[in-house]
Order: sequence, then structure tokens, then C-alpha cells
Amino acid sequence: MKKKLLTVLILIPLCASFTGCATIMDGSTQTIGFSSSPTNALVTINGKVIGNTPLTEDLKRKEKHNVIMTLEGYQPYEITLTKKSNGWVWGNIIFGGLIGLVVDASTGAMYKLTPEQVEANLKSNDTASIITEGNTLYVAVTLKPVASWKKIGNMKQL
Repeated sequence: MKKKLLTVLILIPLCASFTGCATIMDGSTQTIGFSSSPTNALVTINGKVIGNTPLTEDLKRKEKHNVIMTLEGYQPYEITLTKKSNGWVWGNIIFGGLIGLVVDASTGAMYKLTPEQVEANLKSNDTASIITEGNTLYVAVTLKPVASWKKIGNMKQL
């Protein structure tokens, strides 16, 4: 019995040292969610069309990802997903040592992509918009008129 227990106590750390903590816990890819308001925006990641919102995509952790969401009649939304250190890297330093750290670095598992959820609030291409906040009304208009507009009045400066 003592011999089996001793074997287990030696084999577990030895086996763990040949793999990375972050690789075991999180893997080399990360699922990122994409949503937009309004929905059905076309999502392009690193120049490749992925689909329409809402959707999720598994992305490699060791790369930066350029995301563009487009929808007809709206301004495009762009964001870059960046990589930061994954907390499991500390597990390698404590348990896995240098070999675990090398494994996590090579697979990209030592990173975490941020943000984990991309929520695009797409802005309309319309030339006028109305926003209310509490009891305040804001009206935003363009300085370039569109030929189809009709003049309905003038504003006086007070």
C-alpha cells in the first residue's frame, strides 16, 4: 500500500510537469460572443466573414483579432481583441515549472482574450437623431443637407 501511494505521489507531479496548467484548464482557444443592436450585423474577424450577430466563435488565444461589424444603413463598428496573461500561468510557476510554462506559451493557453463579449451599439447613418435622457431632449443634426429634404422652418438664435 505504501509503495502504491508513493508511486502516485511521484507520478502525479511528474505527469503534470509535462503539460501546462492553462492548456489543461482553458485550452488554446477561447469562445467569444458577438452581439449587436440592431441584430443581424455581419461579423468579420481578421478579414474573414464569420456570420451574423448574435453568434459565438472560438478564437486562438495567442493572436490579436481585428473585428468589424457592419450592417447596411449603419456605421461600421471596429474593435481589436487583445491578449492578456491568463491566471493559470501562476499554476505553472508553482506546479508545472518551466516545461508547463513552455507548453502554455506554445499553445497560447497562457493568454486570455479581452473583451470576452463584444456588444456593438451600431450608430445609424441617418443625418438626424433624437436622444432623451431623463427630462432632457437632445437633437443631433448634420451640417450637410440631403437633396430630398424639404425646408420646414428656420431657427433663431436667442
